[in-house]
Amino acid sequence: MGQRERSANSPISMGALRSALKSQYHASLAMLRAAIRRCPDNLWTSSGDHANPFWRIAYHTLYYTHLYLQSSNWTFRPWEHHQRGIQRMNTPLKTRRPYTQAEVLAYWSICRSMVDDAVDALDLNDPQSGFSWYKVPRMEHQIINIRHIQYHQAQLADRLRVATGAGVGWADARRRTHARATGQRHRRKSLERG
Repeated sequence: MGQRERSANSPISMGALRSALKSQYHASLAMLRAAIRRCPDNLWTSSGDHANPFWRIAYHTLYYTHLYLQSSNWTFRPWEHHQRGIQRMNTPLKTRRPYTQAEVLAYWSICRSMVDDAVDALDLNDPQSGFSWYKVPRMEHQIINIRHIQYHQAQLADRLRVATGAGVGWADARRRTHARATGQRHRRKSLERG
């Protein structure tokens, strides 16, 4: 049996699954952050020809990222600045105050900082997602959550490209981590050589 055949038939370790989920969460969130940071003021609160303004899509994305990193909806506690119902993009905004970029970026930081511990705490073998409205296993639900981030990040990146001519670059969490580690090794070796 060749190496490829052996690898294809080998079960993937839980550690490898967790590592992949964390990497993809971080990469997706990095791209979302870039879109939020690059959004000009006039695009931030404008809906234009769209159903929802930029800020609301960004907030919606973070709210559900935060929610679905929990073990269930019963353990979830919304962000301290959450405005009830604002996460649902079909709820009218008439009396809602838009979040500022700084507020949404602060919430982004909270979500990003919880990824590793949250993924480590989840029972990825659980046949239930932990959310009654999602009838899928927990592992698949986590992939759905990452896809949700990417879906809305792509919407925002497209709006940016149309409005400003500049989009959002591809983020690869593993490559960035690897480059950082490689750079640190090179600096250590340089210091050791004197």
